[in-house]
Amino acid sequence: MTPDFLHLLVCPVSKQALEYHADRQELWSKSARLAFPIRDGIPVMLVGEARELSDLEVKS
Repeated sequence: MTPDFLHLLVCPVSKQALEYHADRQELWSKSARLAFPIRDGIPVMLVGEARELSDLEVKS
């Protein structure tokens, strides 16, 4: 995930910036408490495909 590409993406729920977590291949929206998966290099920005972030993940 290049920084230029990441800069273009925002959370579809909160419209806020996303954090890239390469180790989990996810984009995190702490404001919406959601983690969007990246599959085969493609971000899946569907709320139904996202997982909920834990309290610990939101605070990190």
